[in-house]
Amino acid sequence: MSPTRTSTVFERFPPAEAVVRHALAPSRQAVFWTEDAPGDPYPRLRGDLGCDLAVVGGGYTGLWTALLAKREDPDAHVVVLEGRRIGWAASGRNGGFCEASLTHGDENGRTRWPGEFDELQRLGMRNLDEIEATVAELRLDAEFERNGALDVATEEYQVADLLSAAGPDADFLDRDAVQALVHSPTYEAGLLRHRDSALVHPAKLARALARACVDAGVEIFEHSPVESIGDGTVLETPTGTLRSKRTALATNVFPSLLRRNRLATVPVYDYVLMTEPLSASQLASIGWEGRFGIGDSANQFHYYRLTADDRILFGGYDAVYHYGGRVRTEYEDRPATFHRLASHFFTTFPQLEGLTFTHRWAGAIDTCSRFCAFFGSARQGTVAYAAGYTGLGVAATHFGAQVMLDLLAGRTTERTSLEMVRTRPLPFPPEPAASLGINLTRWSLDAADHRAGHRNAFLRTLDAVGLGFDS
Repeated sequence: MSPTRTSTVFERFPPAEAVVRHALAPSRQAVFWTEDAPGDPYPRLRGDLGCDLAVVGGGYTGLWTALLAKREDPDAHVVVLEGRRIGWAASGRNGGFCEASLTHGDENGRTRWPGEFDELQRLGMRNLDEIEATVAELRLDAEFERNGALDVATEEYQVADLLSAAGPDADFLDRDAVQALVHSPTYEAGLLRHRDSALVHPAKLARALARACVDAGVEIFEHSPVESIGDGTVLETPTGTLRSKRTALATNVFPSLLRRNRLATVPVYDYVLMTEPLSASQLASIGWEGRFGIGDSANQFHYYRLTADDRILFGGYDAVYHYGGRVRTEYEDRPATFHRLASHFFTTFPQLEGLTFTHRWAGAIDTCSRFCAFFGSARQGTVAYAAGYTGLGVAATHFGAQVMLDLLAGRTTERTSLEMVRTRPLPFPPEPAASLGINLTRWSLDAADHRAGHRNAFLRTLDAVGLGFDS
């Protein structure tokens, strides 16, 4: 028998409706990060061009691939083709959490790859170390801060999981201890992780990586969407053709140029609010002195962090799939979700009543059924791909770039030897089954959050066949 359905803390202690309306009134539909750090313009590809390596996609995966390829072989001619602007999609509008995990959390990794989980943890930490070292070496202006992260329990049943996760690099905090660190009436306990998480300014990271690529000799073309890749060596755009010896596909959430990957990912929309800068007294009222990111422990979770000018980014909870699996601008404006986020924000920090939001936005996450990135090659090894990061890809894209370069070079490495790299996720079914299944999953996860984490028969069946969905 499943536990009785109960309300969550966000339902038990909502703020006054007037508080939410006042906070949202001045906000506008715009991405704070890209307004704060507009990117450099790059030309459109015109005519015919040849190169050694073509990279399709100007987000983190593509930019890391191009940069690492040039650092490995400075004489290689590397070209990046971006359909719109560098870093305009997920890479420029995420929360800026740069996590060491390559498996979207420990539980997902342990469940799927128990025999190599320790190695995946080691490689994930090394990957984050390498990013930190590259940022320092190249002096990338990305506001990189390796300050760790705070996981919080907002319901009593979540406390045990935080306690069991404590270890040498993660301190368990009981209610008094976590309240002393950050003042929120919603916190029942916390887990302060010291080394496996950093923060970045998402748009600044994309801009800095692009500049580093250009400094290394990479050619970047914007507004040059690739319409076909043929045998992997001829890339057609509306205004030009790129002929390449090898091709790396870094198209993230957008429809894959490989038929085999068309059903491997679906776009799920995530929503975010950004506050005005907090005053010194407002910051003091919540006691958030450490510059670590925070996330709660529900299936439908919130994530939040401070910016350099002491705004609070607050996002998550709703994860919305639209029938047909398309990426469309109109899906980014969802008033009900922004209202819900604002309400949850003031339940978390009621002492900040009167604070307003300046920006609200959304972005599509490339979700796959195993909840973390997958990799592979095609066209007799001339094409490699990495996709499916499922919302935890800021750091993992660096690892994905390394895997693609290994695959294109035909190298057997500790990365390409991983079962995680050698296997693929189960595909999503076509519509209407995809919409029915994804929305039933979302409903079931919400039900679990209202029943002390108890997973219903549908979620347990997904677990048994390897479809996961644990957060």
